[in-house]
Order: sequence, then C-alpha cells, then structure tokens
Amino acid sequence: MRAVLQRVTQASCTVDGKITGEIGAGFLVLLGIEDADTTEDQQWLANKIVGMRVFGDENGLMNKALADIDGDILLISQFTLFAQTKKGNRPSFLRAAKPDKAIPMYEQMVQTLETLTGKKIATGIFGADMKISLLNDGPVTIIMDTKDRDSH
Repeated sequence: MRAVLQRVTQASCTVDGKITGEIGAGFLVLLGIEDADTTEDQQWLANKIVGMRVFGDENGLMNKALADIDGDILLISQFTLFAQTKKGNRPSFLRAAKPDKAIPMYEQMVQTLETLTGKKIATGIFGADMKISLLNDGPVTIIMDTKDRDSH
C-alpha cells in the first residue's frame, strides 16, 4: 500500500457536484492498493497514519498526532499511486489492485481508521471521478509505502 498523507486545515471530495466527504483540520490521505498488499500492511499503515506526529505544538514544533488536535481524516482511493513510468509517456497501472481486491482493502482501511480514531472517516467514492479540494497546511506532505516499512 502507498499513502500520500497531507496535513490540511480543510479538505473535501465532490462527485457529480455533491460533497461525499469533508473535514476540517487533519489528514487528506490518498491511498493506493496493490495486489501484494495484506491485512498486515493495512494495519501497519493505519497505525502509522494515526500516530504520525506532524501537527504543531504550543512551540510550533511538529509534536502532536491527529488525536492531540481532535483532527479528522478524508480517505481517497487512488490507484494512480502505483503508476509505472519507466517506459514511454503513458503510465502503466499493472501493479494497482483490481477492484475485487482493492475495494475490500479500502473498506477495511476505513473501518480500521474509525476504530483507531474513534471517529467517522470521510471518504470519496471508490472508482468515481472525484474532485478533491484541500488547503494544505505547511505544506506538510508525507509519502508512505508498506514495502518500505522495515526502513521506517
């Protein structure tokens, strides 16, 4: 799994002119799932997201986690995070999981994040043409890949 984690002051997802999810301060998480991903990968990534200390404390240092600021999460599925761009100019998405694998993993991530945060997770609609609006705070953007977890 790959995640692009963006610290935001606000974010929303719109599909066909209707808002499907919106948050104030917290994380916009773009999530890519590949065929090789497991429940263990999903659990590790969820714990990393929730525990990531990138919110400012009283001294302006990045010492606070999501719970410390009562922050929210907007989770967006994004298969393009597994684009392969080595050859030519048209990306290949062969590594991205097909919907029959990706949808259950995405839904499991939503449930795990809700359990860990004790809050409803805002979402987009899997596979839809989504319009994402965000106000990146910092900007702070972190890229995580479960295949690199041994080195994190």
